[in-house]
This record gives sequence, structure tokens and C-alpha cells, in this order.
Amino acid sequence: MSSHGKTIYEQYVERFPRSRELAERAGAVIPRTVTHDSRYLRPFPLYVERALGSHKWDVDGNEYVDYAGGHGSHLLGHSHPDIVAAVQRQMELGTHLGASHEQEIVWAELIARLVPCGERVEFTMSGTESVMLALRIARAYTRRDRIIKFQGHFHGWYDQVYLGLSEPFDSPATLGIPEAVRGLVAVLPPNQIQPPRAELDKGDVAAVILEPGGASAGRLPSGRAFLQALRDETARAGTVLLFDEVITGFRYAPGGAQEYYGVTPDLTTLGKIVGGGLPAAAITGKRELMAALDYGFREGPAPTRVAHTGTYNATPLAAAAGITMLRHVATGEPTRRASDMGALLRGSLEQSLVRAGVSGCVYGECSLCNIHLAPPDRCPTVGEDGLISPDFPIDVLLRGKSEVAANLKRAMILEGVDMLSDHLWISAVHTAADIEWTARAFDGALARLLAEGLVERR
Repeated sequence: MSSHGKTIYEQYVERFPRSRELAERAGAVIPRTVTHDSRYLRPFPLYVERALGSHKWDVDGNEYVDYAGGHGSHLLGHSHPDIVAAVQRQMELGTHLGASHEQEIVWAELIARLVPCGERVEFTMSGTESVMLALRIARAYTRRDRIIKFQGHFHGWYDQVYLGLSEPFDSPATLGIPEAVRGLVAVLPPNQIQPPRAELDKGDVAAVILEPGGASAGRLPSGRAFLQALRDETARAGTVLLFDEVITGFRYAPGGAQEYYGVTPDLTTLGKIVGGGLPAAAITGKRELMAALDYGFREGPAPTRVAHTGTYNATPLAAAAGITMLRHVATGEPTRRASDMGALLRGSLEQSLVRAGVSGCVYGECSLCNIHLAPPDRCPTVGEDGLISPDFPIDVLLRGKSEVAANLKRAMILEGVDMLSDHLWISAVHTAADIEWTARAFDGALARLLAEGLVERR
């Protein structure tokens, strides 16, 4: 309980009356009140009015240091002046031309120049769409049907990948997925090479898909050794290696996780940063695979190629924002700056945990930060590299996470910091002052959690 005798939950209800009113309106017309599952929060979500740089302001006038970061898309922070100017210029020229335009070529050239596997590029509207198309390309190229994914690895809401996200890992993570679809996917334990090797030996796997940074936005890191082993095994089996770099693309390095780890896949899906904060995504990869989209890819009765349409593919507004973003990324400075701030944030939050004597750990790579609050027997050790062991059991890591994360999010909002659950995205415009603000907020949040017995002592 707080010094006022009220719980975190009760104080949250009282602090944000305008957000509560808007949630009541939303509940009448929007299923589950929110438009993205990760924004769901009882008793109601926070409604934000505006954002600039590394800060944002809610509808009740409260200011926050922001680590939700447009779900990771704002490497340059909110409303970067160069992106705003580029989009404003394009607005005057047209938002949708219903035709090809030069900017889509410039955008594709930038992606191909930055991403190691990038030889040709196709645009979509979201990371999920990119995964859908990439898997179709892999199946067309290999003439095989099955895919391999790993427990805890997230690839959007597509039927064939919305599996194995939490216990029980052999069940879909949503209603509405047919049993027949599940038969096309092998969901395997992460970071173990023997299970995928055994599946690949069957000779019917079209693609292996994974987050190269590790399960659930790096919550359980993969590491270079596992990625290289997968590269070797998929090459041996004639199977497409597909890196889902929607999160890691341009964040781990200008060329993404494949540049950072030095392991090059066959195909890569991109989202978030690639669109400069506007709705956009892409697939890039080796020329021979991307040729599956070309007319005349294969002779014979129809169909002879992978079909792809989409009203807003490479829309001029997104192209303007994406080009501007990637020109900044190409300098290397945003990635370096965000990674430096990420290391500073992780160290500061870990010190807060030690001061509070709370059982948990803070870890992550580059400009990602994970907070794991759990009893000592479910808390991994953080190594000198700032990461937990890839061998830590994914089921233990995810067990009981949701409610602890929700309590932490409410407490941090009350202290002036917003983030996605217990995961923080760091941008190139976060400052040392922001980090100090965040550490103080974490101190306060931990005190609130301890007072209610919602976390355990070390």
C-alpha cells in the first residue's frame, strides 16, 4: 500500500479520469477497448495526446519519458523534424498516386545497401504481412510446405506463426486457427540445434523462421553460435533461413542483427524502423528467392509465380518517412547512440533493483531492455555481456509474467514512465537526464510493488 493507504490499482484509477472516460467510450465500439492486444491494461489503458522526442503527454496532462517508442518504430524519437518535413512535402504532392513513383526505388535501394542479404526488396504494410509473403516465397522456391519456428518467438498474428508463444507451447495462442494449419508447423525449443536438425533431415521443410535477437524481442537471446549453426543446417538441407528482423532491423546495427552477428540469412522481414514511424514493412533477400515474385518465374500451368498485391504497398507518405529514417540510419550514429543509452539504462535500472533488494534482473542487447521480476528460483543470472544464458528455460522465463508486468507498468506510469509491459525500447534521442528520470521512477515503482507484496526480496 502507498503512504496514502491506496493500492497501485486504486491510484491508477484516480489519477487518469480522462483516460477512463475515453476507455468507456471505446468499449462501446472497439472490441476489448484497445486496437492492439499489447495496449490492453486493466482497468483501462493510458490515452496519449501528443509526443515529441523521447517524451509524451497523456490526455490528463501528465508527462512521461517514453519507452513504448511507437512499438519500437521511433529510433529517431517522436516527430523527428526531418521526418515531419519529408512527410509534409509529400502530402502536398499526393498521399496515394495509384502508380509507381521514384521514391519507392530510392527506398528499396537504401534497404538493399544496408541489409547484408538484401538483393531485391518487396514492400508490404506490416511485419505480419511481410512474414506471410516471405513464407509464401520460401514455399514457392523450395516446393515444400512445412516450416519450423521456435517457442516464444513472435512473428505477428498470421495463423501459421501464432503458435508456441506461451505454455502450453504445442497449442495455438489464439482461437480460430484450424488444426490443419498446425500440421504444417513444427514448434521447437529455442537455442537447441538438435531438434531443428532432426526436422530438417525429413527433407520437407521450406523455411526456418526466428527472431535473430532471441525470443520475444530478445527476452531469451539466441546468440551467434546458434544462428550460425542454423545457417549451416538450413544450407545443408536446402531450406530457406528466414530472419524476422521487424524488431532488430536497423536497431542492432545499420544492417540489422545479421550484420551485428555476422550471419546472413536467405530472406529477411522488416518493419517498424523501416517505415520511419509510418505504416510500412518490407521483405528483402537473395535474388533467386525474390525472383519468385517475377512474371515468368516458372513455366507451366498457372500459377507460375507468387502473387502479391496491396493498396498501400510503398505508399508515397511511408516512402518519404522511410527514406529519411534510413538515410539517418546509414550514418551509423542513431544505432550507436541508442545502444549507448540502452547500456546506461540497463545499468541504472539494475542498480535500482539492488538498492531495493528486489528479486529480478535487467538485461538486453543494443537498444533493448528487459526487466524480469521473479522469485529467486525463476530469475536467471545476467552475464558480463549483459545477457542471460540462451540455455535458460523459456517456460520458466515466461511463467507468471503477465500480471507482474501489468503491475509494473501501472506503477511506472504513476511514476512518470511509459513502456510496453516490462520491455523498453531506447531511441537515439533519449538522454542521460531521461535515464536518471527513469531510474528514479523505477525506485518509486519498486517501493510501490514491495509495499503491496507484489514482488519478492532477493
